Amino acid sequence: MTRVLLFGASGFLGRHVRAALTADTTLTCPTRSECDLVTVELDELAALIRASRPVAVVNCTGRMAGDDHQLLRAHALVTAKLIEAVVAAAPDARLVRLGSAGEYGPVPVGRAVREGDPAEPVSSYGLSQLAATRLTELAVEAGRIDAVVLRVFNPIGSGMAPQNVLGRAARLLSDAIRQSAPAIALGPLDAWRDFVDVRDVASAVQSAVRAPRVPPVVNVGSGSAVRIRHVVRLLADAAGFTGAVTETAPTVDAARSADVSWMCADISVAREIGWEPVHALADTIKAIWVDDS
Repeated sequence: MTRVLLFGASGFLGRHVRAALTADTTLTCPTRSECDLVTVELDELAALIRASRPVAVVNCTGRMAGDDHQLLRAHALVTAKLIEAVVAAAPDARLVRLGSAGEYGPVPVGRAVREGDPAEPVSSYGLSQLAATRLTELAVEAGRIDAVVLRVFNPIGSGMAPQNVLGRAARLLSDAIRQSAPAIALGPLDAWRDFVDVRDVASAVQSAVRAPRVPPVVNVGSGSAVRIRHVVRLLADAAGFTGAVTETAPTVDAARSADVSWMCADISVAREIGWEPVHALADTIKAIWVDDS
Protein backbone atom coordinates (compact mmCIF):
# COMPACT_ATOMS: atom_id res chain seq x y z
CA MET A 1 0.00 0.00 0.00
CA THR A 2 0.98 3.63 -0.50
CA ARG A 3 2.76 5.11 2.52
CA VAL A 4 1.60 8.60 3.50
CA LEU A 5 2.89 10.79 6.32
CA LEU A 6 0.03 13.06 7.40
CA PHE A 7 0.48 16.10 9.64
CA GLY A 8 -2.54 17.73 11.26
CA ALA A 9 -4.71 14.62 11.26
CA SER A 10 -6.72 15.80 14.28
CA GLY A 11 -7.77 19.17 12.82
CA PHE A 12 -10.91 20.07 10.90
CA LEU A 13 -9.44 19.33 7.47
CA GLY A 14 -7.01 16.70 8.67
CA ARG A 15 -9.66 14.46 10.25
CA HIS A 16 -11.49 14.20 6.95
CA VAL A 17 -8.27 13.70 5.00
CA ARG A 18 -7.30 10.90 7.37
CA ALA A 19 -10.67 9.21 6.90
CA ALA A 20 -10.38 9.45 3.12
CA LEU A 21 -6.84 8.05 2.99
CA THR A 22 -7.27 5.25 5.52
CA ALA A 23 -8.80 2.70 3.14
CA ASP A 24 -5.93 2.38 0.67
CA THR A 25 -2.84 3.86 2.31
CA THR A 26 -0.52 3.06 5.18
CA LEU A 27 -0.80 6.21 7.26
CA THR A 28 1.60 7.69 9.78
CA CYS A 29 -0.08 10.53 11.68
CA PRO A 30 2.16 12.21 14.27
CA THR A 31 0.33 14.19 16.93
CA ARG A 32 1.41 17.73 17.74
CA SER A 33 3.02 16.49 20.96
CA GLU A 34 5.04 14.02 18.91
CA CYS A 35 6.02 16.51 16.22
CA ASP A 36 5.05 20.18 16.32
CA LEU A 37 6.01 21.45 12.87
CA VAL A 38 6.48 24.99 14.17
CA THR A 39 9.06 24.08 16.81
CA VAL A 40 10.62 20.80 15.63
CA GLU A 41 14.26 20.99 14.57
CA LEU A 42 15.01 20.26 10.92
CA ASP A 43 17.13 17.19 11.65
CA GLU A 44 14.40 15.71 13.87
CA LEU A 45 11.80 16.26 11.17
CA ALA A 46 14.04 14.70 8.55
CA ALA A 47 14.57 11.68 10.78
CA LEU A 48 10.81 11.23 11.18
CA ILE A 49 10.28 11.45 7.43
CA ARG A 50 13.13 9.04 6.75
CA ALA A 51 11.72 6.50 9.20
CA SER A 52 8.23 6.76 7.66
CA ARG A 53 9.51 6.08 4.11
CA PRO A 54 6.53 7.96 2.60
CA VAL A 55 5.45 8.19 -1.00
CA ALA A 56 3.70 11.43 -0.02
CA VAL A 57 3.90 13.90 2.86
CA VAL A 58 0.63 15.77 3.45
CA ASN A 59 0.46 18.89 5.61
CA CYS A 60 -2.98 19.87 6.94
CA THR A 61 -1.64 22.05 9.76
CA GLY A 62 -1.99 25.83 9.97
CA ARG A 63 -3.56 28.73 11.80
CA MET A 64 -6.75 30.66 11.06
CA ALA A 65 -5.87 33.51 13.42
CA GLY A 66 -2.89 35.01 15.22
CA ASP A 67 -0.40 37.84 14.88
CA ASP A 68 1.86 38.26 11.86
CA HIS A 69 4.69 36.34 13.47
CA GLN A 70 2.50 33.39 14.43
CA LEU A 71 0.91 33.17 10.99
CA LEU A 72 4.22 33.35 9.12
CA ARG A 73 5.72 30.68 11.37
CA ALA A 74 2.72 28.40 10.94
CA HIS A 75 2.64 28.66 7.16
CA ALA A 76 5.82 29.98 5.53
CA LEU A 77 8.38 28.72 8.06
CA VAL A 78 6.74 25.30 8.37
CA THR A 79 6.64 24.97 4.59
CA ALA A 80 10.29 25.91 4.22
CA LYS A 81 11.18 23.35 6.89
CA LEU A 82 9.12 20.61 5.26
CA ILE A 83 10.66 21.25 1.86
CA GLU A 84 14.18 20.96 3.26
CA ALA A 85 13.32 17.84 5.27
CA VAL A 86 11.58 16.05 2.40
CA VAL A 87 14.42 16.86 0.01
CA ALA A 88 16.94 15.48 2.51
CA ALA A 89 15.06 12.44 3.78
CA ALA A 90 12.63 11.34 1.04
CA PRO A 91 13.62 13.06 -2.22
CA ASP A 92 11.21 10.97 -4.29
CA ALA A 93 8.19 11.74 -2.09
CA ARG A 94 5.53 14.24 -3.07
CA LEU A 95 4.76 17.10 -0.67
CA VAL A 96 1.09 18.09 -0.56
CA ARG A 97 0.19 21.20 1.44
CA LEU A 98 -3.18 22.84 1.95
CA GLY A 99 -3.20 26.51 1.03
CA SER A 100 -6.05 29.01 0.92
CA ALA A 101 -8.17 31.07 -1.45
CA GLY A 102 -7.24 33.94 0.89
CA GLU A 103 -4.00 34.10 -1.09
CA TYR A 104 -5.81 35.71 -4.03
CA GLY A 105 -7.29 38.83 -2.47
CA PRO A 106 -9.86 40.82 -4.47
CA VAL A 107 -10.91 39.36 -7.81
CA PRO A 108 -13.33 40.70 -10.45
CA VAL A 109 -16.96 40.05 -9.51
CA GLY A 110 -18.50 37.30 -11.58
CA ARG A 111 -15.18 35.75 -12.60
CA ALA A 112 -13.87 32.35 -11.54
CA VAL A 113 -10.28 32.86 -10.40
CA ARG A 114 -7.51 30.74 -11.92
CA GLU A 115 -4.25 29.58 -10.40
CA GLY A 116 -2.21 31.92 -12.60
CA ASP A 117 -4.23 35.04 -11.78
CA PRO A 118 -2.61 37.79 -9.66
CA ALA A 119 -2.45 37.06 -5.94
CA GLU A 120 -2.80 40.17 -3.77
CA PRO A 121 -3.97 39.08 -0.30
CA VAL A 122 -5.61 41.62 1.99
CA SER A 123 -4.79 39.96 5.33
CA SER A 124 -1.77 38.64 7.18
CA TYR A 125 -3.34 35.19 6.97
CA GLY A 126 -3.57 35.32 3.19
CA LEU A 127 -0.07 36.79 2.89
CA SER A 128 1.43 34.06 5.09
CA GLN A 129 -0.29 31.39 3.01
CA LEU A 130 0.91 33.00 -0.22
CA ALA A 131 4.49 33.11 1.07
CA ALA A 132 4.28 29.37 1.74
CA THR A 133 2.89 28.76 -1.74
CA ARG A 134 5.64 30.79 -3.41
CA LEU A 135 8.31 28.87 -1.49
CA THR A 136 6.75 25.65 -2.79
CA GLU A 137 6.56 26.94 -6.37
CA LEU A 138 10.19 28.05 -6.30
CA ALA A 139 11.33 24.65 -5.04
CA VAL A 140 9.33 22.90 -7.77
CA GLU A 141 10.62 25.23 -10.47
CA ALA A 142 14.19 24.56 -9.32
CA GLY A 143 13.60 20.80 -9.64
CA ARG A 144 14.27 20.26 -5.95
CA ILE A 145 10.97 18.62 -5.04
CA ASP A 146 7.73 17.15 -6.35
CA ALA A 147 5.10 19.26 -4.57
CA VAL A 148 1.64 20.72 -4.92
CA VAL A 149 -0.36 23.34 -3.01
CA LEU A 150 -4.10 22.70 -2.91
CA ARG A 151 -5.55 26.19 -2.71
CA VAL A 152 -8.69 25.42 -0.69
CA PHE A 153 -11.58 27.86 -0.94
CA ASN A 154 -14.23 27.90 1.84
CA PRO A 155 -14.29 24.38 3.32
CA ILE A 156 -17.44 23.49 5.23
CA GLY A 157 -18.61 20.38 7.03
CA SER A 158 -18.86 18.83 10.45
CA GLY A 159 -16.44 20.06 13.11
CA MET A 160 -15.91 23.62 11.85
CA ALA A 161 -14.15 26.11 14.12
CA PRO A 162 -15.98 29.24 15.36
CA GLN A 163 -13.70 31.37 13.15
CA ASN A 164 -15.72 29.97 10.25
CA VAL A 165 -18.97 31.89 9.75
CA LEU A 166 -21.01 28.69 9.41
CA GLY A 167 -19.34 27.14 12.43
CA ARG A 168 -20.23 30.25 14.42
CA ALA A 169 -23.77 30.27 12.99
CA ALA A 170 -24.31 26.62 13.95
CA ARG A 171 -23.36 27.35 17.57
CA LEU A 172 -25.57 30.45 17.69
CA LEU A 173 -28.50 28.57 16.21
CA SER A 174 -28.11 25.76 18.72
CA ASP A 175 -28.10 28.26 21.59
CA ALA A 176 -31.05 30.20 20.16
CA ILE A 177 -33.17 27.08 19.79
CA ARG A 178 -32.33 25.94 23.31
CA GLN A 179 -33.16 29.37 24.75
CA SER A 180 -36.14 30.08 22.43
CA ALA A 181 -34.39 33.26 21.27
CA PRO A 182 -36.08 35.22 18.45
CA ALA A 183 -32.90 36.02 16.52
CA ILE A 184 -29.19 35.42 16.08
CA ALA A 185 -26.61 38.07 15.16
CA LEU A 186 -23.67 37.66 12.80
CA GLY A 187 -21.39 40.04 10.95
CA PRO A 188 -22.11 41.22 7.39
CA LEU A 189 -23.29 38.38 5.15
CA ASP A 190 -23.39 40.10 1.78
CA ALA A 191 -20.22 38.64 0.25
CA TRP A 192 -20.18 35.76 -2.23
CA ARG A 193 -18.02 32.74 -1.45
CA ASP A 194 -17.18 29.37 -2.98
CA PHE A 195 -18.15 26.80 -0.35
CA VAL A 196 -16.66 23.33 -0.78
CA ASP A 197 -17.54 20.25 1.27
CA VAL A 198 -14.63 19.20 3.48
CA ARG A 199 -15.10 15.62 2.23
CA ASP A 200 -14.45 16.90 -1.29
CA VAL A 201 -11.30 18.61 -0.02
CA ALA A 202 -10.22 15.25 1.39
CA SER A 203 -10.80 13.54 -1.95
CA ALA A 204 -8.73 16.29 -3.62
CA VAL A 205 -5.85 15.30 -1.34
CA GLN A 206 -6.35 11.70 -2.47
CA SER A 207 -6.11 12.80 -6.09
CA ALA A 208 -3.01 14.90 -5.38
CA VAL A 209 -1.30 11.90 -3.76
CA ARG A 210 -2.23 9.48 -6.55
CA ALA A 211 -1.87 11.55 -9.73
CA PRO A 212 1.19 10.68 -11.84
CA ARG A 213 2.01 14.37 -12.22
CA VAL A 214 0.68 17.49 -10.52
CA PRO A 215 1.05 21.23 -11.17
CA PRO A 216 2.46 23.29 -8.29
CA VAL A 217 -0.88 24.97 -7.45
CA VAL A 218 -4.41 23.58 -7.78
CA ASN A 219 -7.67 25.30 -6.84
CA VAL A 220 -10.02 23.20 -4.71
CA GLY A 221 -13.53 24.64 -4.61
CA SER A 222 -17.04 23.91 -5.77
CA GLY A 223 -16.71 26.07 -8.87
CA SER A 224 -19.75 28.14 -7.81
CA ALA A 225 -20.17 31.28 -5.71
CA VAL A 226 -23.05 31.66 -3.25
CA ARG A 227 -23.98 34.65 -1.09
CA ILE A 228 -23.11 33.94 2.54
CA ARG A 229 -26.51 35.19 3.68
CA HIS A 230 -28.19 32.46 1.62
CA VAL A 231 -25.99 29.73 3.07
CA VAL A 232 -26.66 30.87 6.65
CA ARG A 233 -30.39 30.84 5.94
CA LEU A 234 -30.08 27.30 4.56
CA LEU A 235 -28.42 26.31 7.83
CA ALA A 236 -31.14 28.02 9.86
CA ASP A 237 -33.81 26.19 7.84
CA ALA A 238 -32.02 22.87 8.37
CA ALA A 239 -32.07 23.62 12.11
CA GLY A 240 -35.78 24.47 12.03
CA PHE A 241 -35.02 28.01 13.23
CA THR A 242 -37.64 30.47 11.98
CA GLY A 243 -36.28 33.54 13.76
CA ALA A 244 -34.33 36.42 12.27
CA VAL A 245 -30.67 36.46 11.27
CA THR A 246 -29.41 39.99 11.92
CA GLU A 247 -26.16 41.49 10.66
CA THR A 248 -23.88 43.61 12.84
CA ALA A 249 -20.74 45.65 12.22
CA PRO A 250 -17.74 43.54 11.19
CA THR A 251 -14.81 42.73 13.44
CA VAL A 252 -11.35 43.87 12.32
CA ASP A 253 -10.61 40.49 10.70
CA ALA A 254 -14.04 40.34 9.07
CA ALA A 255 -13.59 43.87 7.73
CA ARG A 256 -10.46 42.76 5.90
CA SER A 257 -12.28 39.78 4.47
CA ALA A 258 -15.14 42.06 3.42
CA ASP A 259 -12.70 43.76 1.04
CA VAL A 260 -13.13 40.61 -1.02
CA SER A 261 -16.79 40.76 -2.03
CA TRP A 262 -16.62 37.84 -4.46
CA MET A 263 -14.66 34.60 -4.60
CA CYS A 264 -15.18 31.67 -6.92
CA ALA A 265 -12.76 28.97 -8.04
CA ASP A 266 -11.98 27.88 -11.55
CA ILE A 267 -11.45 24.15 -10.98
CA SER A 268 -10.43 23.09 -14.48
CA VAL A 269 -6.86 22.29 -13.36
CA ALA A 270 -8.20 20.10 -10.54
CA ARG A 271 -10.27 18.17 -13.07
CA GLU A 272 -7.08 17.50 -15.03
CA ILE A 273 -5.65 15.56 -12.06
CA GLY A 274 -8.85 13.53 -11.74
CA TRP A 275 -10.75 15.45 -9.07
CA GLU A 276 -14.32 16.70 -9.08
CA PRO A 277 -16.49 17.89 -6.15
CA VAL A 278 -19.48 15.60 -5.64
CA HIS A 279 -21.34 16.94 -2.59
CA ALA A 280 -24.26 19.31 -3.15
CA LEU A 281 -24.36 22.42 -0.96
CA ALA A 282 -27.81 21.62 0.47
CA ASP A 283 -26.67 18.14 1.53
CA THR A 284 -23.53 19.56 3.15
CA ILE A 285 -25.58 22.09 5.11
CA LYS A 286 -27.88 19.37 6.41
CA ALA A 287 -24.89 17.26 7.44
CA ILE A 288 -23.40 20.21 9.35
CA TRP A 289 -26.50 20.63 11.45
CA VAL A 290 -27.01 16.92 12.08
CA ASP A 291 -23.37 16.37 13.08
CA ASP A 292 -22.65 19.59 14.99
CA SER A 293 -25.94 20.40 16.72
